[in-house]
Amino acid sequence: MMGELAVPPPSHKGAHDRMALAEDSVTPNYADRAARPSGPPIQETPSMATPPADINYTFSDDEIAMLRAYGEVRAHAEGEAVIKEGERAIDCMVVLSGQLDVHIHEHGEARRVGWMTPGQFPGDMSVLTGQTVIATGTMAKAGDVLHIPRENFQRLLVENSALSDIFVRAFAARREWARESGNAAIVVIGARYDRDVFAIRDLLQRHSLAHVWLDIDSDPLAASVMEARGLTRADCPVVLHGSSGVLRKPDIAALSEFFGLDLLPDGACADVIVVGAGPGGLAASVYAASEGLSVLTLDTDGPGGQAGTSSKIENYLGFPTGVSGRELAERASLQAQKFGARIASTAKAAALEKLDDNYCLRLADGRALKARAVIIATGAQYRRLGVDNLERFEGRGIYYGATPMEAQLCAEAEVAIVGAGNSAGQGAVYLSNHASKVHVLYRRADIRETMSEYLVRRLEETPNVVLHPETEIGALNGVDGADMEDDRLVGIETRTGGRPGAVLETPFVFLFIGAAPFTAWLPDAVARDGKGFLKTGSDLANLELVRAGWSLDRMPSRYETSWPRVYAVGDVRTGSVKRVASAVGEGSVVVSDVHKALHAGPAA
Repeated sequence: MMGELAVPPPSHKGAHDRMALAEDSVTPNYADRAARPSGPPIQETPSMATPPADINYTFSDDEIAMLRAYGEVRAHAEGEAVIKEGERAIDCMVVLSGQLDVHIHEHGEARRVGWMTPGQFPGDMSVLTGQTVIATGTMAKAGDVLHIPRENFQRLLVENSALSDIFVRAFAARREWARESGNAAIVVIGARYDRDVFAIRDLLQRHSLAHVWLDIDSDPLAASVMEARGLTRADCPVVLHGSSGVLRKPDIAALSEFFGLDLLPDGACADVIVVGAGPGGLAASVYAASEGLSVLTLDTDGPGGQAGTSSKIENYLGFPTGVSGRELAERASLQAQKFGARIASTAKAAALEKLDDNYCLRLADGRALKARAVIIATGAQYRRLGVDNLERFEGRGIYYGATPMEAQLCAEAEVAIVGAGNSAGQGAVYLSNHASKVHVLYRRADIRETMSEYLVRRLEETPNVVLHPETEIGALNGVDGADMEDDRLVGIETRTGGRPGAVLETPFVFLFIGAAPFTAWLPDAVARDGKGFLKTGSDLANLELVRAGWSLDRMPSRYETSWPRVYAVGDVRTGSVKRVASAVGEGSVVVSDVHKALHAGPAA
């Protein structure tokens, strides 16, 4: 994705450039307005809020001289499209002369969202990741542009820390600004309680793809946009991308393919495959890639894992005001890719096999990947509620995370949180700012047994939060007589102390209960405990090693499973502390064991 805000260069170079706030300064002066490229009407980006300081940068002459070593200069004519909507793996570009305008298509019209003058560069995270570009870059004035091929750009990010920091800060700031400013290059149209709409928006959110959701039942713009594109309600949910991209009722695989979220080819090889892009997997990816190992990181949903659904983590070291799970995942994902790790989702692991002295990891879609070592960081998933009709309401009132997307859905409504861990507490605190009332249901008599004290006190002091100890959901109620399309959760019946309790009109229920490891895809030889968590290091019994065929003259290292050079970190590992910081620590530390085993050769 690209096409975020840019501004004319300041009088000095090598400094960050602020967006002008006055509306009449949004459009730069043109020597000849008639020289603007022909095409559909172009609207300017209206002044909204103050963009972040890192959103733009003008390279100095010395910095440009360093950049030239990584690319080649090409001359472009006025009106030439240098960046085309829908492209992938585009070059990193720096304007040397002339002017490059960036615009996106919103609701049938082209809207200019930025312009680059000498010393400035277009683009956002898609330049780094190779994902689909959602904007167009056209030369408003003829000039020269430095093109840095993607493989050279990856090398630049590793070799030159100063230049790397400039690009990474700007790309990250532009994507965040696109999200905050309501960038409508991607539009999702569908009903509020449609589970497919929720799945689509969840995937886009996990990958930091700014989008606008139009409720087909309440947003008048939805009807006009659909009419203009020749769409009907039967086509929904619909995802619109730019001027021509239309996806009717896309599944997650089609959406991932369309936006280039999984670009791994069949047969891809690496030193290390990391399965799972939660905190532990991302930490392992960062440290392995930064130490020179080639890394493939896979996830079924997107970066962040279970922690990515946390609205605010307040006890994570280094963030005194707290950090959202999404922000933490975005930063870690960006950091890993900066060092060369390739992240792919939705890529679901289906089987792990020995292949001579290496490993073959097979994906659910049939692709086979090869690696010398494997780090399993699949984490633990929230357990599903043992109550009738759960599947009927999943995505239509039953949810497993509390993020801004869920908060938008349940604004001014009563909600129920089920669980007594920190994730439940964080979700309740966050949703209390959006919902009219938050009911917290848990089986224990004392919530302090499982929840941090600061969160318990926060809940007790929040007036619209109601605690329900020794309480669970007994039944889920939907719309009487509704067909499948119109059915949704409208309330719950509770049980307290084993007896029928209150009936709550809570059309939104958030489940944060228990933890089930995602390990069923692994062979039986990879030892687990009675609950399915992976055993590592000293937790492995000699008999388990014998059954697994362990033949090395050493014992497994701290995070090594019963198969050599197959490791487990984070929540998926038996005996691990189920905290974000613990998973990050294990993911970081395991890389030293991987290095040691790989350098010792296949026999180790």
